[in-house]
Amino acid sequence: MNKMKCLLLTAALLAAVQLAGAQGQIAAATADASAGFSGKVVETTNTAGYTYVRVDTGSQKLWAATTQFDVKTGDSVTVAAGAPMANYHSQSLDRTFDLVYFTGGITVNSGTAAAATAPVLPAGHPPLTGTAPAAKIDLTGIPRAEGGKTIAEIYAGRAKLAGQPVTVRGKVVKYNAMIIGKNWLHIRDGSGSADTRDNDLAVTTSTAAKLGDTVLVSGVVTTNKDFGAGYKYAVILDDAKVTVE
Repeated sequence: MNKMKCLLLTAALLAAVQLAGAQGQIAAATADASAGFSGKVVETTNTAGYTYVRVDTGSQKLWAATTQFDVKTGDSVTVAAGAPMANYHSQSLDRTFDLVYFTGGITVNSGTAAAATAPVLPAGHPPLTGTAPAAKIDLTGIPRAEGGKTIAEIYAGRAKLAGQPVTVRGKVVKYNAMIIGKNWLHIRDGSGSADTRDNDLAVTTSTAAKLGDTVLVSGVVTTNKDFGAGYKYAVILDDAKVTVE
């Protein structure tokens, strides 16, 4: 291996280490701060009806945003539980934030909250409760995955299936890309019903998809998953393998 190749390999390895470190820092910040945080404002800006504040908590500097309010550098703020968004690009600011918490409550100098208590989310953020209507997609004729289960069967057997791998086939009825570093899918296969809430399965994955895609999903069943900031699921396949068919 010549000197140039060695230099290129070293640079690639260094970049990979730096990326992994940055991702780890974002994951740690998300886990620690989703429930809220407080500190001094070190930077602030207003745009498109939102106020962004960068808060020095004493151990890290975190961005938060909510509907526009009065605040200035040096103010003490308390940020209520928020919905974290990684790699969020603000078009009006033409700026990408590694991580920003969209929240409904920021208290300034121990005063009243700057906004309502429910998180105020930008366009494109998935519903926190997952209850928004899914797209109207034809669910007839979806074949069962070989050796797999239907969505209704996963819900019915979730107590025994928790922690176990399953395979399921369905169609994508909701999709949001790269929220908290993951792609979020909701799939349905025609089984179950909205009344019993066993017809819609949440999936997170690194694979991209689009509404209406038929996908084969393999993942471990997780029950009563709480990501914080209102992301609670009775059943979810987290970090699943998804194949678009």
